[in-house]
Amino acid sequence: MALSAGGESLSGKVDRSHKGEAAPDIAFTAPDGKPAHVADFRGKPVLLNLWATWCAPCIAEMPTLDSLAGDLAGKVTVLTVSQDLGGKEQVDPFFAKRKFANLKPWLDPQLALSTGYGVNLPTTILYDSDGREVWRVTGGMDWASDKARALIAEATH
Repeated sequence: MALSAGGESLSGKVDRSHKGEAAPDIAFTAPDGKPAHVADFRGKPVLLNLWATWCAPCIAEMPTLDSLAGDLAGKVTVLTVSQDLGGKEQVDPFFAKRKFANLKPWLDPQLALSTGYGVNLPTTILYDSDGREVWRVTGGMDWASDKARALIAEATH
């Protein structure tokens, strides 16, 4: 059964038009407060999820991202980067309430990533181990689904 957000099915649209592009050099904030870039994680695939606490499909897909992050630990880095203007004050309580086992609260309160990519939320982008885009999904996704796992396998083969 597909997840839904307010009755809307979480089956995001896959876009491969940016395949092969390097991640933009846009800084966001690590859970420890230090600046981070997608390029910092080269060497293994990265699943970059842009989300916000006010976004219903984002909230609906977070538990499946948490599960996926646990299943792929050591193979794929899952970065859930909040696009909330309230930053830490808004995101930390969200994480505390939901008790995610595998996700960490990465922050981008200046919205540099969503603006830089020119995307709506949620958007999830898969980078290969060389930091090149494989695909992006616009809209919510059930990241525990067979479809999602097949998509992620494209960067882990």
